[in-house]
Amino acid sequence: MIRIASFVAAVGAASLLSIGAMAQSAADLKMDASTPENVLTLGMGHGQQRYSALDQINKETVKKLVPVWNYSLNDARGQESQPLIYKGVMYVTTHQATHAIDSKTGRQIWQHKIEYPPETTRTVCCGILNRGAAIYEGMLFRATLDANVIALDAKTGKELWRSNAASVKDSFSMTMAPLIADGVVLTGISGGEYGTRGFIDGWDPATGRHLWRRFTTAAPGEKGGDTWPGDTHKHGGAPTWITGTYDPDLGLVYWGTGNGGPWNAEFRKGDNLYVASVLALRPKTGEIAWHYQFSPNSRYDHDAVSENILADVTIDGKSHKAILHVDRNGFTYVIDRANGKLLSAEQYVDKLNWADGVDMKTGRPILSAATKKVQAGEAVEIWPGVFGGKNWFPASYNPKTGLVYSNTLEMGNVYAPVEPKFVKNAMYLGYDLSKFAFAFPKGGSSSYLRAIDPVTGKSKWKVGYDVANWSGTMSTGGDLVFTGALTGEFLAYDADTGKKLWQFQTGSGIIGQPVTWQQDGRQYVSVASGIGGAYAIYIPLLAGNNKELVASLGKIQPGGSIWTFALIEE
Repeated sequence: MIRIASFVAAVGAASLLSIGAMAQSAADLKMDASTPENVLTLGMGHGQQRYSALDQINKETVKKLVPVWNYSLNDARGQESQPLIYKGVMYVTTHQATHAIDSKTGRQIWQHKIEYPPETTRTVCCGILNRGAAIYEGMLFRATLDANVIALDAKTGKELWRSNAASVKDSFSMTMAPLIADGVVLTGISGGEYGTRGFIDGWDPATGRHLWRRFTTAAPGEKGGDTWPGDTHKHGGAPTWITGTYDPDLGLVYWGTGNGGPWNAEFRKGDNLYVASVLALRPKTGEIAWHYQFSPNSRYDHDAVSENILADVTIDGKSHKAILHVDRNGFTYVIDRANGKLLSAEQYVDKLNWADGVDMKTGRPILSAATKKVQAGEAVEIWPGVFGGKNWFPASYNPKTGLVYSNTLEMGNVYAPVEPKFVKNAMYLGYDLSKFAFAFPKGGSSSYLRAIDPVTGKSKWKVGYDVANWSGTMSTGGDLVFTGALTGEFLAYDADTGKKLWQFQTGSGIIGQPVTWQQDGRQYVSVASGIGGAYAIYIPLLAGNNKELVASLGKIQPGGSIWTFALIEE
């Protein structure tokens, strides 16, 4: 809890009066998943299960789901933000603004705009966007493209403080939502493609004072420093561009890290801790309690930043408090979240050739003949490719079915190694981009919505798409799975069978994160619409041989908005 005296000193007594009426405590955040009238955390609960027990909208009633309001975000960039809802107010971010909206009517309450220096967007790799905010003690916290962390008065939108994490002139940016853990604001960083050094920061929520920094590439003399040759850790990547999860009972935050720099790992031989890993951190200090590395010496841009879902899982008759992680490398992992012990690791995509499996004794991938050819300098088609078997878009977990629902990808890439050269503010890859075309399945789909058993990796069902789904999923007590399509449809599926039960065309591609809540006895569902992100940027450039796909993407119009739905009132 923030001490009142220091809080008054930070924001002034006048602001305190308005904020006190809007307070959200650590206890409120902990109970988020079981309080359906609010959505206070990214992932609809600290464990990021993205599951709601609400069942007013269900398999029988979903056919009566209709839009009740639409709010324009006045932004043609991609919209990946997850809305937060507190006491009838919805908070949504874009790359350039924060919006407070009446959650029942869709009318604006306030808007806070951000002005960026002109060089800001020059080195933003994979989409000019933002993924959401955090709320705590009457304040709304968000990150900005120019790597600042901002605190706003949740009632008025007034800026309370702004703290800088890094310089855009050094290719750093921020797109993730902050995380509140044990009274600390935690943030990550983007920029791994540009030879940056990743980190996670802790901030004082009352004042914006910087509390600690945990670098995600280990330096000489630190634990893991011997896994980097020379000073390669200085440009080693391991960005932290997706928000971690928090277990308040264990007092640990679980945060994923991204690709190593350069992608061509022959120039940084070793495991390269802590690229492509999950770090279990103590939020007060940033101390690493344990780590697990999904892809040592990661060379295929297989970021491990995807959400680490907290769930109780039974394996061989024994219950485990676990992390469920659907990794970009094509394997789904179950890890004991108290100590980092690997419990299972199984393939979930149809095609995977970079590894032959995961050794359960060592926890390490068994490198394939294809990867050994890349190590030797050959140009090889690798699956999953640069987008992974799953990209940033979050999965959901339904404790009733025990299944993880995730959009997944079936694509490969040709990796042709060349010697990398570090140039400030230029991509630091070490692969021949003239040969870096996408490979697609011969027959079948390049994208599936899957219902995955997290222990076996097998899909109970899967639904294929012609154009990749780049949206998060949400599952509910009404036995539904909600997700969005890049072609604009908002969709509801039967969680047990995968049958499509409902859809609505939103007018632009959906790459956002659905949420649901209840207000005045009525269940609502909301999602951001607005095409953008890495797929929309790079597929037209690198999949020119797939003319139908490129043409399909060209027909999707930009334009950000929030759509909110409820059952028709009869």
